[in-house]
Amino acid sequence: MTLLKDTVFLFLAAATFSIAGCGKDSDIFPEQSSEAFSDSSDLIIRTNATTSRYATKVFEYTPAPGQYINDPQTGGMPSDMTDPQEAANWAMQRLEKKLFVSLGAFGGFITVGFDHEVINSQDDYDFAIFGNAFLDATGTGGSSEPGIVYVMEDSNSNGLPDDTWYELRGSDYDEASTIHAYSVTYFRPSAPGQPTEWRDDLGNTGTIDYLKAFHKQDYYYPAWIKEDSYTLTGTRLESHTIKDPDTGFMTNYPFGWGYADNMGEDNIALDGMPQANRFRISDAVDSEGNPVELRSISFVKVQTGVLSNAGSLGEVSTEVLGFYDLMTEPEGNAVPMIHN
Repeated sequence: MTLLKDTVFLFLAAATFSIAGCGKDSDIFPEQSSEAFSDSSDLIIRTNATTSRYATKVFEYTPAPGQYINDPQTGGMPSDMTDPQEAANWAMQRLEKKLFVSLGAFGGFITVGFDHEVINSQDDYDFAIFGNAFLDATGTGGSSEPGIVYVMEDSNSNGLPDDTWYELRGSDYDEASTIHAYSVTYFRPSAPGQPTEWRDDLGNTGTIDYLKAFHKQDYYYPAWIKEDSYTLTGTRLESHTIKDPDTGFMTNYPFGWGYADNMGEDNIALDGMPQANRFRISDAVDSEGNPVELRSISFVKVQTGVLSNAGSLGEVSTEVLGFYDLMTEPEGNAVPMIHN
C-alpha cells in the first residue's frame, strides 16, 4: 500500500456507497427464522450497556517487515518504539480512531480480544473486520490485500489468547495453490535504507523492497523485535497481483470471500466505514482442515496471507481498522442469540 492507495481510500471514505447485495441494514442483522432455534429456550437476548461492539484490546502486534513499519509519517508509528507491549498499545490506539494498522508482508499479524463472547450464530455472519480495500473504476480491479482470519474461544476462562487458534475457511482454502503451514524468515538489514531479505521453508529467497520515494524511515524491520531474524508461519494464498501490459499499473485483484481487507462477496459498508468483511464462526477448521464447532469466540487474529511485491506499490500488506461484533447489540436494541 502506498500514498496512491491512501488517497483513493480517503476519497472512498468520504463518499457514500454500498456494496452490491450488502447495502441494506437488514443484510447486517437479517431476520432469524423460527427454524433457526429449536424452541424459545434457545433464545437469549444479549443486552449490556457497557459492552462494546468493537474489540477492546490488542494482545499482540507482530507485523512482517513493510513500508509502514516504523513509519512516523503516513503510518503514524513512532520510529523509536522498541517494546512489544508498547507496539500493541499503539495498535489499539489506532484501532480506536479507526485508523489503519498495517500487518506488513506475509505472516504479519495482530491479535485482538472482545470484552464479551461473540456467539456463534450458526451459519450467519457473526463479526466484521474493517479494512481499506477498494475497487477500481472497472469494478473488478483495485486493491485487495487478503488477511487470513483465525478465531479462539476462551476455553480456560483466563481472559488471554492462550488456547487453540482455528482458521476460518475462506474461498481459496482448498485450492491447490494455497500453502498451509508456510513459513518465512525475515532478516534485519545490515544498514539503513536497505531492503529486508527473506527466506521461506521451501528454499525461496527475496526482499521486501525499500521505497525511499514514499517511506524514508531507516528500517522496515520492526524496531521492537530484538532478534536479527524472526519467522512467521501461516496459510499462504496465491498472489492476485497482476501488472497491466498496457498501462504498466499493478492491480491486486480480490479473492472470493473469507478474508480481511478484501473486496469479496462478504463486503459491506458498516458503521460509517466504507469497507468491511464479514465472517462466520461456523467456518472454523482445525489444523487438519476439519470443521470445528465453537459456541463462541473471544479472540481474533488476522495475518497477511500473501507474499507478493506490487512494484512501486511495494509489498502486499493486509491493513485492519477495527473488529466489530455483528450479533451483540447495546441494551435496548437487542438481537436474538443462540444459547446452549
